[in-house]
Amino acid sequence: MPHPASRVLAVLELLQSRGRISGPELAQRINVDVRTLRRYIVLLEELGIPITTERGRHGAYMLVAGFKLPPMMFTDAEALALSMGLLAARSLGLHADESALASAQAKLERVMPDSLNRRLRAVETSVSIESPNALAMHANATALMLLTHAAHAAERVHLHYRSAQGEESERDFDAYGLGFRGGAWYTVGHCHLRHGVRGFRVDRIVEVHPLPVRFTRPRHFDVLAWLNRSIATLPRAHRVEVLLRTDLAKAREAFSPAIGLFEEADGGVLLCVRTDDLAWFARQLARVPFDFEIRTPQRLRKELLSHLTQLQKLAAN
Repeated sequence: MPHPASRVLAVLELLQSRGRISGPELAQRINVDVRTLRRYIVLLEELGIPITTERGRHGAYMLVAGFKLPPMMFTDAEALALSMGLLAARSLGLHADESALASAQAKLERVMPDSLNRRLRAVETSVSIESPNALAMHANATALMLLTHAAHAAERVHLHYRSAQGEESERDFDAYGLGFRGGAWYTVGHCHLRHGVRGFRVDRIVEVHPLPVRFTRPRHFDVLAWLNRSIATLPRAHRVEVLLRTDLAKAREAFSPAIGLFEEADGGVLLCVRTDDLAWFARQLARVPFDFEIRTPQRLRKELLSHLTQLQKLAAN
């Protein structure tokens, strides 16, 4: 039979994980009656843990909002998920503040038993998560946090930005959201300097200052879709049109989402791309699992034939 202290801790863990839970359900989960549960709640309050009680037929228990519990309690699966998340953060360019990640990992290790710690150390030493881009940019953690809050609260900010060429500028900005693409974090929203929707690399943002102004975010705005479309239509040396003999879903599976614009057309999907390197795009075409028709430019046909000839020579050796 579980010791009463174990059941008290089980109540605390359920309150942490569920947020709000009814008395009967809580009693059932720890296998006690409602009167015994009330005694456990009183014990927790005597230990200094503030609990809000909702009276009545549909009453419930919950921890007081904002209360920080020292230490947090995690199941094995939850601790593993957190540890894997910290590991993945390094591949998403969030290791600009390495001390923050190390501190979070240390706090986890302090509250976990030795057996679980050994398993998590095994994860850290044996699991590798490849960065989406070997040159992943280190994001400004403070800027990320401020922009995330601004986007969620629909509050305007003032940005100090440094371009790739080192030119500095300032603008008021309504952040619609953030997205990670090609090894870098971007924020997309309405730029009051350029009077239109713009995207900015977070690692190039020097400072972010919240402003006491609210804005209305466009409904169903897709940050990643905007980024992909914007980058795919940047001015390049060559404009490419290829008719892919497949459906839209399979066409998008065969290429990187940001390679170009996909549009359903008679006989398949029309892919429009702008690129500076036709030889590179020919290699992308050579590996698709369906037929296609090159519409423009003619030089792409030559690059594709050249690539296929090289493959045949390699196969013959």
